[in-house]
Amino acid sequence: MTSLPATTERRLGLVIDLDICVGCHACAVNCKEWNTGGHSAPLTDRDPYGAEPTGVWFNRIHSFEVESDEPGLRGRTVHFPKSCLHCEDAPCVTVCPTGASYKREDDGIVLVNGDWCIGCKLCSWACPYGAREYDADEGVMKKCTLCVDKIYNENLPVESRVPACVSTCPAGARHFGDLGDPASGVSKLVAARGGYDLMPEQGCKPTNKYLPPRRREDKDLHDANGAPAALAPEAGDIDSAVLRWVDRLLSR
Repeated sequence: MTSLPATTERRLGLVIDLDICVGCHACAVNCKEWNTGGHSAPLTDRDPYGAEPTGVWFNRIHSFEVESDEPGLRGRTVHFPKSCLHCEDAPCVTVCPTGASYKREDDGIVLVNGDWCIGCKLCSWACPYGAREYDADEGVMKKCTLCVDKIYNENLPVESRVPACVSTCPAGARHFGDLGDPASGVSKLVAARGGYDLMPEQGCKPTNKYLPPRRREDKDLHDANGAPAALAPEAGDIDSAVLRWVDRLLSR
């Protein structure tokens, strides 16, 4: 079995803002594009246009409809991106019989050595977050690498040395940095917004944090059901029947 480092010099990871994620899947697509030629390449697909497509995706986005009696949370859709959380106490590492799954001492990133992996899937069974991906073509396990071949690429401008999912997010919902440094921008963001661990009861101490959706408490902008009242047309504002029809169409 593989041992975890006692400490790591840094804890590189992601902070994901659920308040502004729009569920566009740009992070997942750009992750696929970059990593299919990167550290864990290729990210293979099987029957991608058929009835039962399967493939390796490091990022997956789940969408949920929120049901709540609290004002500001009614009728709201929350998009939840999920990938490897690069846990401090990573069970996927300690169950690996070959040492293929390991955690780096210098930055805390959890990786898989494809040359040592035997595809036993013990790591995927041990991961409570379902973050491991089995590549049936290669016969090995793969996972998010935090784009190690991008964040350390000195041929790129400093501002571009971030994971592909971060650089492509159009809403700015994803942030990258050292979560082991209380003075870092990501750590300050987590402290200011009440960032939390996913499923803390598992005891994995994930590095990645989520920022919770904020309640929409401005009564001038929302109706009694929490819907954005400011987007509803006022009576008499639209005189043309055609414009009223277009407005209803675009408001669906």
